[in-house]
Amino acid sequence: SRCCIATRPGGAPKMLRNVHLATEGEDMYEGFNEYDPSYDLEGLEEDEGFKQAVRTSHGNRPPLPTSAKKPAVGATRRAAAAPVGTGMGLRSRGLGSQMGRPATGSDGGAARPMTAIVAAGYQASSSRSGSQERSLPSSVPTTGLAAPLEAKLEENPEEVIKQLEKKVMELLEESAFANSKGELQMALDRAKEAGRKERLLCKQREQNSLSEQINLDLTYSVLFNLAVQYEVNEMYAEATNTYLVIVKNKMFSNAGRLRVNMGNIYFKQGKYMQAVKMYRMALDQVPTTHELIRAKILQNIGSVFVKMGQYADAVTSYEHVMANSKRPDFKTAFNLILCYFALGDRDKMKQTFQRMLQANLELGDEDRYYPTADDPHSMLVHEAIKDDKLRQIERERKRMAERCIVTAAKVVAPAVEVSFAAGFDWCVECVKLSPYSDLAGELEITKAITYLKMREFQTAIDVLKGFEKKESKMASAAATNLSFMFVLENDLGQAEKYAEMAMASDRYNPLALVNRGNCSFMKKEWERAVEFYQEAIQVDSSCTEALYNLGLLYKKINRLEESLECFLKLHAILRNSSQVMYQIAHLYELLDDVVNATEWFMQLVSVVPTDPVILSRLGDLYDGTQDKSQAFQYHYESFRYFPSNIDVISWLGAYYVDSQFCEKAIHYFERAAVIQPAEVKWQLMVASCHRRTGNYQQAFQTYKLIHQRFSENVDCLKFLVRLCTDLGLKEVQEYATKLKKAEKAKEQREQRAQSSGRRGSGTRSGSKSRSRNTSASSEGRGGAASTRSGQSGTHSDEDLLDANLQKKHREIDATYSDPMGELPPRPKTAARQRKEDEDTFEGEELGDDMLPE
Repeated sequence: SRCCIATRPGGAPKMLRNVHLATEGEDMYEGFNEYDPSYDLEGLEEDEGFKQAVRTSHGNRPPLPTSAKKPAVGATRRAAAAPVGTGMGLRSRGLGSQMGRPATGSDGGAARPMTAIVAAGYQASSSRSGSQERSLPSSVPTTGLAAPLEAKLEENPEEVIKQLEKKVMELLEESAFANSKGELQMALDRAKEAGRKERLLCKQREQNSLSEQINLDLTYSVLFNLAVQYEVNEMYAEATNTYLVIVKNKMFSNAGRLRVNMGNIYFKQGKYMQAVKMYRMALDQVPTTHELIRAKILQNIGSVFVKMGQYADAVTSYEHVMANSKRPDFKTAFNLILCYFALGDRDKMKQTFQRMLQANLELGDEDRYYPTADDPHSMLVHEAIKDDKLRQIERERKRMAERCIVTAAKVVAPAVEVSFAAGFDWCVECVKLSPYSDLAGELEITKAITYLKMREFQTAIDVLKGFEKKESKMASAAATNLSFMFVLENDLGQAEKYAEMAMASDRYNPLALVNRGNCSFMKKEWERAVEFYQEAIQVDSSCTEALYNLGLLYKKINRLEESLECFLKLHAILRNSSQVMYQIAHLYELLDDVVNATEWFMQLVSVVPTDPVILSRLGDLYDGTQDKSQAFQYHYESFRYFPSNIDVISWLGAYYVDSQFCEKAIHYFERAAVIQPAEVKWQLMVASCHRRTGNYQQAFQTYKLIHQRFSENVDCLKFLVRLCTDLGLKEVQEYATKLKKAEKAKEQREQRAQSSGRRGSGTRSGSKSRSRNTSASSEGRGGAASTRSGQSGTHSDEDLLDANLQKKHREIDATYSDPMGELPPRPKTAARQRKEDEDTFEGEELGDDMLPE
């Protein structure tokens, strides 16, 4: 708003007469922060006067006490001579308000009439305190504050029923959505809650005499949804009872069809007679005009009879469907062929196979999926429908029909003619004359594969070679199979030839590229093999054969990181493949990543828990980290599944010896001696274990048996002499003599070996060759074991116990050496203390006087 100042001619403005100019040192902004306490909003909630004003009918603040009033406007004007802090001469005027506003005029004078409000129709009235109160015009109703809102009327019964009905519908939707998401328990809970709400809804309607408004469709939906949720949660008894409630209610039309669902439940429970009863009761209630539903029910009846082995009754049901249905499907025809095959009816099999080939899939015009290149509208339509839901359904139906035809041909071919070849030729001819002539080539390839399974390899090759001049797709498939067969026969020339033919017929055939890469791999042309494998992966990123072979190739040429990357990609496709998991674990082991190797071997054990090779490898990893308890657990599990693994047996025996449980180690060394009877070390281990346990007699007998089989073994003779001496036996002289002869023979052999160095080097190389052959045979045994257990792998080359034994027996001398280690010292109170390095029998013969009496 603007401020207008009235002036007189020739004079200063009237309002400027009282202006006081600020002198030097005065604060011209003094008083701006001073205001009437009536405008203070900070403590408004605790202001009792304000609360009382809100509660009164007029909403006015009660009048302030006289002592609290501010000076009136007139008084302010009379004090104009005093210094003021504003240019307008208003320092801290008490601004008035309707709620407790101070009256205008002097403090003690009479109230000044309010003439400015007369024109508006207001009236001034004097109060006891002298303040003025304005009243509303007579034309305005003096009702004060608005009356409080009336309380909401109580909801009528129809509104309550409407809300309940809405809640039931929401629960039904939640149950259906939860079922579609696989949250079966939540779907069941929502269905039960909907049932409770629906019963409450019906009760409310009955209490308010609104029974004629009962929503039967809602009741049916609630009960049906509850039964379905019971069924998917495998609560078959509750589901059956709920279906019975619906079926027995005469108010539900067409409820008898739900007996089909009851029949399905009985079928899942194996109650086939009750299932047939329910199917037939449902069939009686379906009118003849609903042909599709009747055909489905008859198919269910036929399936039940097949389960019961009543093939003649099943044939009756299936024949009824094939005869009366306007659109016989492939599944019914295929099941009918199987029933005739079980009954041995050759002619009926032929007729049914021909009828199946005449069935129409009704897929519509296929040309709509091939747009015209120069028509933009056709291109747009093609982009919209090329992979829509309808197209996916059509593809699935077509795949199902092709699968039924090919499988039926495999079943019919050996039975309809005298020989398998004649039967397959008849099936191929029938297919060629049918609308599914494209399957004839696939049947020919299936015929060749069947010959391979029958081990008629040449016949299979002849059949596949017949595709060389046929269409490119079938020719490529046949050439791929031929190339693979020649790779297995190690005929790389023919394999490479047919792989090139397959690639020429179809360059984007990933299996042909894999076969071509295999040929290069076998020729050790590593780089070319890598190129072919990578091209196959580019054509089909999910080609598992190319990924696996490429990983093996990288592993072969020691590119371990790239090999690991290939197998990790393959693991993302084949999550539970034991071969892939083994390769990943082995690569981590080669990369010295023990943690990841152990983790992957653990995952592998969860997939193939009975593979002894994997268990032993896992035990070796734990043994390398000095975790003996875990290593023992996995080695023991490996021994349980394959008790002939010599590496595991030796590890377990050495573990018990280190743990001072020699009596338990005897069992494993005896088994090793049975597996390798020509190895004297296992029998020496058994005897040493007897000695360490204090069973000297048994040890002596074991050494005697060893000496009978290995009479020139110096270690055995040393043990015999020492035992005879300790036990005071009379055979000590005999074994001492034999020991000297064996040592002399050993010295003579060493001298001859030194004199014939050339022949000796040949002998040493021969021994190394034999050791390598032994190692290779050990690995071969490991591979066979892994094959039997269903997992590819090889045994570990680390054999801790054998290494220890070979180290101790590498140089045989005249001193006493226990292969099991030193015995704990035992007290000898009756004899003098011998020196450890003293040889009792060195350089002298034992006479009769030294023998015990």
